[in-house]
Amino acid sequence: MSGLDTRSKSTYIDGAWRDGESGETYTSWSPSTEQAVGTAQLSSPEQVDAAVASARTAFEGEAWRSYGPKDRARVVTRLADLLEKNTEPLARLIADEVGTPIAAARGMQVGGPVEALRWYAEMAERGPRGGYSHALPLYDKPVLSTSLLRYEPAGVLAALPAYNYPINLLAWKLGGALASGCTTVVLPSPQGMQTTLRVFELLEELDLPPGVVNLVVGGPDVGRRLTGHPDVNLVSFTGSDAVGGQVMSQSALGSLSKAVLELGGKSPNIILPSADLDSTVGPSILRFARNAGQGCAAWSRVLVPQDRLDEFCEKADAFIRTIAVGDPQEDATVVGPVISADHRAKVEGMVSGAVAAGATVAAGGGRPDLPAGHYLNPAILTGVDVDAPIAQTELFAPIAIALPYSDVDEAVRLANATSYGLAANVFGPLDEAMPVAERLRSGTVTINGGAGMRPDAPWGGPGRSGVGRELGEDGFAEFFEVKHIQWPLAGVTRPPGT
Repeated sequence: MSGLDTRSKSTYIDGAWRDGESGETYTSWSPSTEQAVGTAQLSSPEQVDAAVASARTAFEGEAWRSYGPKDRARVVTRLADLLEKNTEPLARLIADEVGTPIAAARGMQVGGPVEALRWYAEMAERGPRGGYSHALPLYDKPVLSTSLLRYEPAGVLAALPAYNYPINLLAWKLGGALASGCTTVVLPSPQGMQTTLRVFELLEELDLPPGVVNLVVGGPDVGRRLTGHPDVNLVSFTGSDAVGGQVMSQSALGSLSKAVLELGGKSPNIILPSADLDSTVGPSILRFARNAGQGCAAWSRVLVPQDRLDEFCEKADAFIRTIAVGDPQEDATVVGPVISADHRAKVEGMVSGAVAAGATVAAGGGRPDLPAGHYLNPAILTGVDVDAPIAQTELFAPIAIALPYSDVDEAVRLANATSYGLAANVFGPLDEAMPVAERLRSGTVTINGGAGMRPDAPWGGPGRSGVGRELGEDGFAEFFEVKHIQWPLAGVTRPPGT
């Protein structure tokens, strides 16, 4: 099917495509061309109920339960193969729908999910925490007994990925569900809907039992119905902290289901006094401008020794002028558009408010001269108080603030002066950077830029960055419930306390 189609069959329930029954449609608009990418009919609340019922029936049915660890590993591997085979068309679609430059989209937006799925396939065979069951030591109170811990799939997963990495975030949730034996109802962000529809067309090729994977599309009413559904056992949501709080409340009121929430950040990037300043400038800018700043771990607060702040900003301004901002379908493009005109206006309003309060755009800034698209040049602001709104709000734009510090203790204090705690970075010699990294309140800390996003490491953080983890042993364990089975070695005994 073409992404440009107006499609009525945008809801996938019980192994079949169905017409969306809400009577409403949603059109995805390209943030670069401002042309329609595709239109879909939205699902009704009743179709949410049908999707959850289908997932419940599949979870409890023999067909899916007959898939052992090796079978589930083959399913996840096959999905990785299908994504890899379709790398170029998927990357092109994401470049059109989300605005990620094509050179980055091939790796980050498709290659990353492929790697994560292959890791989940390994985990499907191995099991959580190293196995699907673990024996405990003998216990002698009041009689000698032994125990076994069993890890069993949590049940029906409600998966709600965000728009900025539509396949990545879907793979993190769906890969874990398929590997663990859960069943799933997916509700994508409307702004990543066309990409998700294409992935579900590929999922059909897996020939899974009906109901193992389901798809509904819609807005807040559909989201509330899904996350608050009494038959959902686990909710996995990626998005803003404001919506994440609502999701957590809805899941608690619906079925007291467990919620795993990844809600973003305002990540600090500390440049230590001993760091080679020249080598930090480019990586610092590229990291907060990647995907037009629409990433939860963007290094959007740069902490610079106060006696080198002006030097850093001068070098940053020169570097920003070399960055190609423009058409995400061009291989040379480094920074594409933000997702919508409304979002760009909101970001520009935040910058204007900061400038009115005394801030200065010290590097980059403004819009590029392009005929269409929601573009912003990367920019760095100085003269911003650490408690100012622009220093505390996740902008989802290629905008950072530079905060001067007098010593390393102040740098750590400023870095931790946020309600988020998803990611951080420290530039400097390893023996100096490591003690700083250990003092940062963050789920992930890289030193000198770190390396790739490894699927065997947990992702998440404290505070308003969310609850629980994705990826890694800790993230895979979220898809399970643990059962304790205990028995006395001497046979039936009187209950303790009687």
